[in-house]
Amino acid sequence: MNALAQHVRSARGLAAWALFLLAHAALAVDYSPPRGQWGAADPADAGFDPDRLGAAVEWARANAVAEPADLREIITAHFAPREPGFRIFGPTGTRDADSGMILRHGKLVAHWGDTRRVDMTFSVAKSYLSTLAALALADGLIADLDEPVARYVTGGHFAGAHNGRITWRHLLNQSSDWSGTLWDIPDWADRPEGEDPEQRPLHPPGTRYKYNDVRVNLLALSLLELFREPLPQVLKRRIMDPIGASTTWRWHGYENSWVDLDGLKMQSVSGGGHFGGGLFISTEDHARFGLLFLRGGRWGDEQLFPAEWLEAIRTPAPGRADYGYLWWLNPERARIPAAPERAFAAAGFGGHHIYVDEQHDLVIVLRWIPDLAGVVERVLGALE
Repeated sequence: MNALAQHVRSARGLAAWALFLLAHAALAVDYSPPRGQWGAADPADAGFDPDRLGAAVEWARANAVAEPADLREIITAHFAPREPGFRIFGPTGTRDADSGMILRHGKLVAHWGDTRRVDMTFSVAKSYLSTLAALALADGLIADLDEPVARYVTGGHFAGAHNGRITWRHLLNQSSDWSGTLWDIPDWADRPEGEDPEQRPLHPPGTRYKYNDVRVNLLALSLLELFREPLPQVLKRRIMDPIGASTTWRWHGYENSWVDLDGLKMQSVSGGGHFGGGLFISTEDHARFGLLFLRGGRWGDEQLFPAEWLEAIRTPAPGRADYGYLWWLNPERARIPAAPERAFAAAGFGGHHIYVDEQHDLVIVLRWIPDLAGVVERVLGALE
């Protein structure tokens, strides 16, 4: 039994695992779009009332927010007032207009806007980063998510009694409370707390959830040390090329996030756009990534990451039941009331979403549309 299978069985139980396998057995041979193509389905044939689905799309577009266009201006205006010394270290760009795609049974039933436009996607990048952790675990580069990261990586970021206790699981569920500075950004700079955030009390790793891009960037750096090659190259070779993604996406780090590994200079990427950088990608490539998760990591006849990872990402963070391994969850339907409990989503600042719904065999991708719950309610309401 591999480490990932052991983790799933201990975390979720044999009953949940058996249900997961049964649910995905019928999906393994389902349609996966070839590179550069999208199979389309008539909404009525896919089980939708066409008029209600059209109204759902109209509602989504009416609730889009695509102005102002300058993302550097938007990011600075949002974060600088509450974060002392705030700086942008990576590229940003502009936004133009909303776009979206709705897939049912792997087929395209609705789309709007420029779905091939490459946009900054902010924290949706975290769910891609989580997938690279799944590959590292499956490859044996990580033996156990509960092992301290200090056993694997160098450079002193995990030195000391506090940081030395941080495990891979803590980084994945944002409960590490890592203390330090990375790429000239102190950990407290992201969403600072208290009158003097530099003197904040430390919480034992694994006891307190806090959304924090600095610590997610530390996960990216740690995975870079394991793979010994830039993470965008790993993602391209292992995930994006096999699912037929375009060659237009880019994953950026910061101007100062370069390291030397094995005599080569490599950039460590950002797990979000809080300080600039991160994943710049099209709606269509997001849709392929979401469909891969809907299919349990399988694309055609190739298993790209272990199917067990679909259960692993549902392991809730300490004190945050709706957050798993860098994915948002829906326990007791609290986050998206109209959606099933097992639905999950990637989400990023500004209204970027990849919604995955196994019960309805559905993927929804939204760009610059903040209200995911409102869109999901109307799309599910259009099902006959």
